[in-house]
Amino acid sequence: MPIPSEIIALIERLNQELDRIESDATEGANLARAILTLFPDNFIVIRLFAFLNASLIFVETSRRQIRIRLEDISASEVTTDEVIQEAGEDLAIELGRVLETKIAVISIKTRLENLR
Repeated sequence: MPIPSEIIALIERLNQELDRIESDATEGANLARAILTLFPDNFIVIRLFAFLNASLIFVETSRRQIRIRLEDISASEVTTDEVIQEAGEDLAIELGRVLETKIAVISIKTRLENLR
């Protein structure tokens, strides 16, 4: 059984959102790093920098989970509706986590931009 188009669309959306998080978190981390050279003991900026770095790790972990889920569906000789439904639910939950992280990263990046 081929992978349903809904699952493929969900994976594509996840990858787009993860790309955005990665880009914004990298930019934000660079901003934080520059601010920390001027104010190395600023606990708030240190905390924001740590969150952005954790977000980059989250991106890699999420991509790995998506890849594993896709491999599970593809490798299964008998892909049942139940397996597909479970994959869709897992990916939808992951999308929720990704969107929450994206919102936080954008907010932090904006805060850091306003500090410059």
